[in-house]
Amino acid sequence: MHGYIFTFKKSNFLCIVTNINLICYNDPMPLTEPDIVIRLCLAFAAGTIIGLERSSRRQVAGLRTHILIAVGSSCLMLLSIWLPQQLNGGDPGRIAAQVVTGMGFLGAGAIIRLGNNIRGLTTAASLWLTAAIGLSIGAGMFLAAGTVLALALITLILMYFLEKKLFPEDNWKKDAPVP
Repeated sequence: MHGYIFTFKKSNFLCIVTNINLICYNDPMPLTEPDIVIRLCLAFAAGTIIGLERSSRRQVAGLRTHILIAVGSSCLMLLSIWLPQQLNGGDPGRIAAQVVTGMGFLGAGAIIRLGNNIRGLTTAASLWLTAAIGLSIGAGMFLAAGTVLALALITLILMYFLEKKLFPEDNWKKDAPVP
């Protein structure tokens, strides 16, 4: 028995009809130059907001680092969307997946062990999160990026004060003397 395949486009969805399935997926509009500029500027703004908070706490990875990560990851996401559109196919998730992996290595460099204490975990996490926000903005997921940015600020600012109130430094483990 032979099947039939029909394709039709309705709005921004491309649908493929076979004898047993109807498959529809979002066929994104081609990226325009204004779209690209807007997305990169929004990534710059998001990186600036998180970077200012990190710099206010005198963290090594501060304003410029977070801006570069947000804009760079957004640019790579734009590239991973643009390439399949230009080449009529491809997997836009491949570049984004490598950004996530690369951020793990960059974040590992921000973690420092000082005696019994480990420092830099929050900074490493904020670097990784900034890359995720940049990827989201690059993909055009502005609501998701804005929500994650707001939640990041709540975590980095409000939860900082809550953590200090609930767990004062007096109760922290002291470094054991190094023999």
